[in-house]
Amino acid sequence: MSGSANLPGHFRPRVLIVEDSRAMAEVYMGYLKREAWRLVHVETGAEALAVIEREPPHALLLDLNLPDMNGMEILRAVVARGLPVAVVVITANDSVLLAVQAMRDGAWDYLVKTQFDADRLRLTVRNALERQRLDQLVATLRDGARDGYCGFIGSSLPMQAVYRIIEAAAPSRATVFITGESGTGKEICAEAIHRQSPRRDGPFIALNCAAIPRDLMESEIFGHVKGAFTGATSERKGAAALADGGTLFLDELCEMPAELQTKLLRFVQTGSFQPVGSGRIEKVDVRFICATNRDPRQEVDEGRFREDLYYRLHVIPLHLPPLREREDDVLAIARHFLVEYAAEEGRRFQGFRADTEAVLLEYGWPGNVRELQNVVRNIVVLNDAGEVTPQMLPAPLSRVVAAGEAAVTARSESREVPPAAALAAELPPGDPTLRIRPLEQVERELIEDAIAACDGNIPKAAALLEISASTIYRKRQAWADADAAHSA
Repeated sequence: MSGSANLPGHFRPRVLIVEDSRAMAEVYMGYLKREAWRLVHVETGAEALAVIEREPPHALLLDLNLPDMNGMEILRAVVARGLPVAVVVITANDSVLLAVQAMRDGAWDYLVKTQFDADRLRLTVRNALERQRLDQLVATLRDGARDGYCGFIGSSLPMQAVYRIIEAAAPSRATVFITGESGTGKEICAEAIHRQSPRRDGPFIALNCAAIPRDLMESEIFGHVKGAFTGATSERKGAAALADGGTLFLDELCEMPAELQTKLLRFVQTGSFQPVGSGRIEKVDVRFICATNRDPRQEVDEGRFREDLYYRLHVIPLHLPPLREREDDVLAIARHFLVEYAAEEGRRFQGFRADTEAVLLEYGWPGNVRELQNVVRNIVVLNDAGEVTPQMLPAPLSRVVAAGEAAVTARSESREVPPAAALAAELPPGDPTLRIRPLEQVERELIEDAIAACDGNIPKAAALLEISASTIYRKRQAWADADAAHSA
């Protein structure tokens, strides 16, 4: 066994080279010696397994033709143990099909001997190490993943990041500035921060700046005294005074008129304000949380929002991801609302049919969680069954269903005489092109094999295939519809 050290440092990724030819191993190590990696070389499968058992490498360059065993046995041992090792197989020219099988079995990439140079090898190993690092990061996040948090529902990685920011920011007095599209749950987020903070027993006062007439907004925030303006028949406390000792949540902050932004800035800086029509200064202890569905930096750049107020409030930014970027959270949220509304309305619904879930995953949800909530409410009020079928989906999801059915019908009609089968019938026996199969058929087999290898876990299979889970759901539904049309 031989190794090579490169640059000193606290941490250097380990790369294990399994190659029975010492000459080839020296070439590989020469290619990689400039990198800040710790290189280890072994010549047999037994030595490789011993090194992996003792200290798993971060990346493994694996020759498949070893003197004592097939390299595939080493790959399968790494995969079976769930080791965080990015495996790159090296194969001979006539073994490319074996390399493809190795990738199906868990290898990250493959190289063909004599067909790569130093740059290609360095790039491949560098990418493999980056993949291993990202996989470890994802695994770390998922190990502590929560299915929901303080009113939120969802276990996707974007939401795990949101949960962690809420936990970290809640104990502080620092202002949190929440951004996100309408319907992503900005008020739920603000309430979660309040409930997790030392102010949880104090008031939580929410003020939607977009819902208040401009001429009444100052009074709504700071209150007024009797006679301050026409209609002010009595003294009234504003949100600032009501939030004393607690949290003031200013939603849609970018809708606030410019003249009031100056007074808000003074309030944020000093904790003091003056009710409308009053000569007295009042002081309160308030923690600020703000939110907007606009880009606050753009609002500043275009002169609609004060830059000094932006920097006062934009202390801890927290962005809520749109529903379309939250992986399978849409299904978890939809199931939650279905159970809740079915109980309220006395309906029998227990869940969604698989083809209905495929539509939910395919749809873009421009209205985010609020839109999904309304869709499920519509279904429950207007229908009653054990499962939600695609036909129960309201517009615009019903148009997605109709478009899918039309596409399946068109494909079915175009395949009345399969062109591949017709061509194959004209070829003589033994023609090498008879081994060629339609790409769609190969794709279907590959996807189904991946799902089977992942014990039916479609999101996991999708991650390994590097496609979205919604793509798999959509394709499987299209195949099922096509099969049903052919058998009819």
